[in-house]
Amino acid sequence: MGRSRTPLNERIIIALDVEHPEQAKEVVKKCESHVGFYKVGLQLFMASWFETVDWIVDRGHRVMLDLKFFDIPETVKLAVEQVNNRGVSFATIHGNDPIIRAAVSARGDMKLLAVTVLTSFGEEDMRAMGMTQSVKDLVFFRAKRALELGCDGVVSSGLEAEKMRSELGEKLLIVTPGIRPGANIGDSGDDQKRIVTAGMAIKNGANHVVVGRPITRAKDPIKVIELMQQDIISAS
Repeated sequence: MGRSRTPLNERIIIALDVEHPEQAKEVVKKCESHVGFYKVGLQLFMASWFETVDWIVDRGHRVMLDLKFFDIPETVKLAVEQVNNRGVSFATIHGNDPIIRAAVSARGDMKLLAVTVLTSFGEEDMRAMGMTQSVKDLVFFRAKRALELGCDGVVSSGLEAEKMRSELGEKLLIVTPGIRPGANIGDSGDDQKRIVTAGMAIKNGANHVVVGRPITRAKDPIKVIELMQQDIISAS
């Protein structure tokens, strides 16, 4: 689905990064009037396996299963096969060539997203590892390679989205975490380093934005969602 045809209630993917399945279900119930896409990550999946995924899908919503598969290719292939036919829309894998090939070979109808560089990783971390290229260049290289190998898209910061969109075209799905309300840009107060607003990410070329704590910890999550959706509309 092209960016222009993505429904507003699927632009934001709410990250259910909570400890217990019941907490996740409460978030969904509070937000489902405005959002129909949810991310299940490693913490929640380990607490409930597919039970929460199935519950969300049964309510008519979409799921991004964010387990970032990273193992020998055959193991990744078998893991992807386990996810097929569960109603999952997006699944994440690490952007290593053999892993991508194995995952693509086992993929059913769901979309595979390669993780490029985690949004908790900054330029100073690149330098500390002795890497001379910029984060933006590394993300672009990995995204280009993932697309060539048959991956549907990538997970990347909105700071890198513009270059990928302009040079790799509309075929690439770009899903952007590290989203914060405008007032918090530059002072996220957490482990995210490469952050942008929802509107900035969409303007730069992202298809979807992943938002966790700014919504799930808000006193009025619907108000936060509506503000972000308005930001997205203004940027589209």
